[in-house]
Amino acid sequence: MTGLKRATQLLTTPFHARTSAANLQGRWGPWAGYRAALCFGDVDMEYTAIRNAASVYDLCPMVKYRFTGPDAEAYLDHLTVRNVAKLKPGSVHYTLWCDDEGKVLDDGTLLRHGPQEFLLSCQERHLPWMLDAATGYDVTIADVTTEIAALSLQGPTSAAVLRLAGWDVSDLRPFRMLKVDFGGAELTISRTGFTGDLGYELWTSADHALPLWDHLMAAGALHGIRPIGTDALNLARLDAGFLIANVDFIPADQALRHDRARSPFEIGLDWLIDWTKGHFNGRRALVAERAAGSEWAMVGLDIEGNVSAEGSILYLGKKKEVGYITSAAWSPSAKRSIALAQIRRPYHESADIWVEIYAQRELQYAKLMLKADQTARPFYEPARRRTTPPQAF
Repeated sequence: MTGLKRATQLLTTPFHARTSAANLQGRWGPWAGYRAALCFGDVDMEYTAIRNAASVYDLCPMVKYRFTGPDAEAYLDHLTVRNVAKLKPGSVHYTLWCDDEGKVLDDGTLLRHGPQEFLLSCQERHLPWMLDAATGYDVTIADVTTEIAALSLQGPTSAAVLRLAGWDVSDLRPFRMLKVDFGGAELTISRTGFTGDLGYELWTSADHALPLWDHLMAAGALHGIRPIGTDALNLARLDAGFLIANVDFIPADQALRHDRARSPFEIGLDWLIDWTKGHFNGRRALVAERAAGSEWAMVGLDIEGNVSAEGSILYLGKKKEVGYITSAAWSPSAKRSIALAQIRRPYHESADIWVEIYAQRELQYAKLMLKADQTARPFYEPARRRTTPPQAF
């Protein structure tokens, strides 16, 4: 039609030729400008693969930044809240970074490939901000999202699949990585993941994506391997108590209202902060908050019944509104209704918290007021997640 601009199409990942063929329902959703599979056919079977067999998930839309140069370590130490000097080559750690007011911009995993080379993967895009923060540092920052094909292999048989694929990961501990050859290209295997289970993430060049997919699917044919979508992954990450930007917290640079941004204290990630290192972005504000106290708390909840409480409001004594649910679901593994929630302090310590749920009952909604008890996270944590060498399944 004249006078109208054509809408920008979502990009496809290097694995799209395989994921599109396997997506029987054609269910897709947007992720960082890419088309991502929500479900390939049956979310319950995909979740079952994560917990009982092996699953593959396309991580290509995850934003990836490469940092190189003499000041790469010093720069990242200033940028993030953890002590990057303690991260040895061949290791990975989970971290986050804040703005000057101590509010979280994003979280992600930092892989150290060498003394002067790092790879940071995260949910949101921050290149202009990162470049501004690099003033005075001899560091090169590049967005390499399109260059790297990343695939998550998760589940109790994932180590067996890798072994059959020709890569022995018996000695690979959690948050460590190794480099192997794959068809003449370098393949990095890190013992990391977003499911809270035994699992690995594989990183290679984009032109080796399809051969990698085919190689893994062939190796895992007798170990129950199957592709999974975001719906199944989201349930598994909730089991593990993991947070997602723009779901459980709003990145500070995207918050339209000043009171919507959250600090590490307010989303339960203050344990990441290394107070003994030098100055880092947001440190002064976080020191002041540590002394004065925070307004919000992120808690795990065990809710009675089996109805998902997603998007519901929390009350003190069924009367006073004190918080809200950010993520919720019935967990097949934990066998309970679980949720992540933001609660105003000091009500997060109360034993009299209730959740108001509107449950659909044959085209009508019934109002439920259910008890919500605070519980430890992760909600589900199998021992195999950390066992080294991995158990044989």
